[in-house]
Amino acid sequence: MLSYKWLMLGFVCVLLLSFGYSYARTTQNRDKNSDQSWMTARRDSAGIAPDPRQLKDTAIVEIYTAPTYGWRGMVAVHPWIIFKRAGETEYTRYDVISWGSDDVVRRNSTVPDGYWFGSRPKLLVDHRGTAAEAMIPQIEAAIKSYPYPHTYHAWPGPNSNTFMAHIGREVPQLGLDLPANAIGKDYRSLLNPVGLPPSGRGLQVSLLGVLAVTLGVEEGIEVNVLGLNLGVDIKSPALRLPFIGRLGPDPVVKAEASGS
Repeated sequence: MLSYKWLMLGFVCVLLLSFGYSYARTTQNRDKNSDQSWMTARRDSAGIAPDPRQLKDTAIVEIYTAPTYGWRGMVAVHPWIIFKRAGETEYTRYDVISWGSDDVVRRNSTVPDGYWFGSRPKLLVDHRGTAAEAMIPQIEAAIKSYPYPHTYHAWPGPNSNTFMAHIGREVPQLGLDLPANAIGKDYRSLLNPVGLPPSGRGLQVSLLGVLAVTLGVEEGIEVNVLGLNLGVDIKSPALRLPFIGRLGPDPVVKAEASGS
């Protein structure tokens, strides 16, 4: 009984410390004018994505995340994917957005690497050249096969992180590692509780994303309790924590700089 109490106390302490750290980090990361309404919050380019006109002959695939708008940015992130084939001079962007249409999967809803309502995006995945070119048809097929194109629930899912996790499972070559605070990435239907993790390599057992255990090449070991994820990244050593996402050096972004 004593050990159980200490375990619960430790869990609560981790939650409180993680939330405090996330609050401070999100406040620092957010644009100075982000206290404006969602209609006026910054959405312009963050200058992260390479100029597609300068790299016209190179295929590119990138995945970003940014804290969600408002207070939810302290606990969760919003992801999206952009890509272009060799010969193209513009990116195509896909993400899931809950408002404005019955179809939650949106194409080119805003600029490829734009601030997300005042929050600067973070690059998770960067593939270029022949590897990226080969992935793009698979990514497009994964987008079309997303099983929840008309359904959105902020918690526990399906939501924007569920969408990106689906793409990661269908295209394991991405090497996608969604952070621990990507709430919704573990969402699985009751008819399909066991399968691949968001990285597409490993094993996940999940009950609607409310209770889950993940063993993944990119994720390491992660436990989800009520959408709060704790774990250890083994491949790129770090702690995986609720609210924060990742505590430790960021993994090396994967890239292939060869031609198309």
